Amino acid sequence: MGPAGSGKSTYCATMLTHAEAIKRSVHLVNLDPAAENFEYEPTIDIRELISLEDVISELHYGPNGGLIYCMEYLTNNLDWLTDSLDDYVDDYLIIDCPGQIELYTHFPIMRSIVETLTGVGYRVCAVYLLDAQFVEDTAKFFSGVLSAMSCMVQLEVPCINVLSKMDLLENKKSRDLDRYLDPDPSLLVESANLSTTSKFHSLNQAIVRLIDDFNLVSFLPLNIRDEDSVAIVLSHVDNAVQYGEDVEPKEPKA
Repeated sequence: MGPAGSGKSTYCATMLTHAEAIKRSVHLVNLDPAAENFEYEPTIDIRELISLEDVISELHYGPNGGLIYCMEYLTNNLDWLTDSLDDYVDDYLIIDCPGQIELYTHFPIMRSIVETLTGVGYRVCAVYLLDAQFVEDTAKFFSGVLSAMSCMVQLEVPCINVLSKMDLLENKKSRDLDRYLDPDPSLLVESANLSTTSKFHSLNQAIVRLIDDFNLVSFLPLNIRDEDSVAIVLSHVDNAVQYGEDVEPKEPKA
């Protein structure tokens, strides 16, 4: 999950490639009705139920309204999803979701989907991606932090927040990055107060208190060109869903 352009499809492809390398069977599920191309063919694809292209052409909706319509149509036909999942109840799934942030923060759509998945026995972990280049604009970064926090509160499942595209920030000092990986609210006050008039300073401070009081959001850095970085993110997801804990240990060979 995450805003448009945060690298969700690239994340899915990277994890599938890594899974192949470690000999793990993983299936891709596409829940983005606006998706066009995939590096890996989805095992389950919402476009078999409804696509944004069809909604725009037949109902004359715009892209944003059409996407909301598609996702609401899915929530009204969740039996299609559960039927599609019947053959994969014991498998590891990576779900590629749409990039419209309202689906995670304003509407109960993704919550309904998550509840459906947990209802049929899946252990669900939400992975929220935020473009690492947001750290170049402190106000934009903390807007992303608030969106991530809203998503976590809305979905009420284990959530791993990831700063994607770290390969584009190689010149950033690690000491500076630490303040973003474990967000330091004082960063927002320092930056925002410099660029706003005094009448907004109380609002800036209130946002800082909100982030600090919830104390929910921290990030893992992800550089898709670094196998160790990919493995670390996957290990956190595995831990969140308790992957492999119900597998019977193999008998030692005689």
